[in-house]
Amino acid sequence: MIKIMYPSKLKIGDEIRVIAPSRSLSVVREDVYNNANKFLKEKGYNITFSDNSREIEYDESASIKSRVEDLHNAFLDNNVKAILTSIGGFNVNQILEYIDYSIIMNNPKIICGYSDITALLNAIHAKTGLITYHGPHFCSFGFGNNRNYTYEYFEKCVNSDSEYKITPSFEANRYVVIQDGNCEGTVIGGNLCTLNLLQGTEFMPKMKDVILFIEDDNIMGKYFIGEFERNLQSLLQIDKCKINGVVFGRFSDDCNLTVDKITQIVKSKRQLKNIPIIFNTDFGHVFPFVTFPIGGTVTIAAKADCVDIVFKQH
Repeated sequence: MIKIMYPSKLKIGDEIRVIAPSRSLSVVREDVYNNANKFLKEKGYNITFSDNSREIEYDESASIKSRVEDLHNAFLDNNVKAILTSIGGFNVNQILEYIDYSIIMNNPKIICGYSDITALLNAIHAKTGLITYHGPHFCSFGFGNNRNYTYEYFEKCVNSDSEYKITPSFEANRYVVIQDGNCEGTVIGGNLCTLNLLQGTEFMPKMKDVILFIEDDNIMGKYFIGEFERNLQSLLQIDKCKINGVVFGRFSDDCNLTVDKITQIVKSKRQLKNIPIIFNTDFGHVFPFVTFPIGGTVTIAAKADCVDIVFKQH
């Protein structure tokens, strides 16, 4: 049985390595790159970039070999205390079978990103037991959309061992209770359609006593709700799946995923009966957002307009 590992926390002055396991750093706008670099350096971190982070072989990404090499080197470098992905994309699952997971097990450290990086974060947790972090890319710190909120929760999660509660951003306004209830469980999730790419592989985490944190981006246009619904259904049909609760993120306006529609979807799923369900929480493809631990422990108390989401172990 794989043992859960918590990486050492980040400290001011530490080195953060930026890698590009999905799309290349070259696709990040120059102003966004400069703003992110300046912001993180002003926070006191030493920012370095992997050797192949700007390589492009095809489809805006470096070769598999280069991406795996950069990942391995970041974990092997004793000076590196945390790893940030540069940006998301569509193909990080290409590299999963080429990773030497023993390197990660023997050199556990913080790795953080979201979107396509969901596949990498959950695969690393499944293969090594390492807690990984669903949160900002490097480029996320280059945008001004309530960046301080995003950084505040990044810091709460990766700089401290203390439990932390998330509260709504100005943009979210409030978290919506779809179903009341209290629960505790292991955090699994991220981008729904990307997480589902791991089904049936050795890279899929165990789905026993989990609290799902689920978001998705609108790449389907007018078909988004139908695609989202069937992706959720597929996830819930995993063998020996036991869901203690579900936390849905915030969705862009063009998704048209209203409270009424998410309620209809939830009510149609027998696997979601009588468990707490929360909607419009601060994570996803809209800014700002919190950082949460894949494989960590969270408690939920949800009743009417009163929501407590507390990350106990991260």
